[in-house]
Amino acid sequence: MAQGSLSRRDLNVLEKIKDPEANPTTAVMVDPNLPKDPNIADTSVYERVSQKERDIVVAIQQLEMELAGLRPSTSTEPTKVYRRFVHELRQLISEHPRYASARNNRAQALRRLYGDTLILLGQPDSKALIQGADTEEIFQASLTVLSDLDEAISLLTPKTPFAPISPVAGKKTLSQAHTQRAAVYYMTAKLMQSDIPISLGGRKEETWTRLDFESAASRDFALGGRYGNEVAKGLAVSTNPTAKLCGQIVREAMKKEYGPAFVQ
Repeated sequence: MAQGSLSRRDLNVLEKIKDPEANPTTAVMVDPNLPKDPNIADTSVYERVSQKERDIVVAIQQLEMELAGLRPSTSTEPTKVYRRFVHELRQLISEHPRYASARNNRAQALRRLYGDTLILLGQPDSKALIQGADTEEIFQASLTVLSDLDEAISLLTPKTPFAPISPVAGKKTLSQAHTQRAAVYYMTAKLMQSDIPISLGGRKEETWTRLDFESAASRDFALGGRYGNEVAKGLAVSTNPTAKLCGQIVREAMKKEYGPAFVQ
């Protein structure tokens, strides 16, 4: 009832609270006529590369169904099989280093193997397939995950806010890459303790505080949402302390302005 009394500016403010990266004057420009990957314009090459990747992804999905008990198990060593998938993705990336989707999928496979706590050396993740991996192995995995996601995002992010992007590059890969990086940052912020070292080969994250990781997670969730991941968009506020505080302040102000009937 109250929403009908809100101005366009009020609604934009509320949208900004829900999505800290929101800008009502700029929306993602999607053009289905663009190449599915801007870095592989040759359709025949793209189809060949993406088919190789699909074969790997389908095999991973089948293994996950086995692990979930949804189909009969064909492997007694799922971690060994997963390592093979990572190796196959590494080969594909070596052949086509500017193919962002393969980097996104390798990061996801490594997160499955080592968990989302891999930045925090020595901090176990009960959901990881590999338990008790040595520090050097986790260290190398964390560097690969972050560098893959950084590169995937860099390769596909439009050069300007008004530059168009294909649906596949935007919603399928770019949104997922932002969301994956956000998940790692968020878990790090959630479990970060002063006595747990962060060693990332000189990367910027080594000097980050808990608030830095939380803020970075919120930004990436928001960007993941902007490119099509609605779950990521919803998580953007819950992981941003500034946005949460602003949201509380604005809600109270709106209740005073419009009365108890106001609903966010």
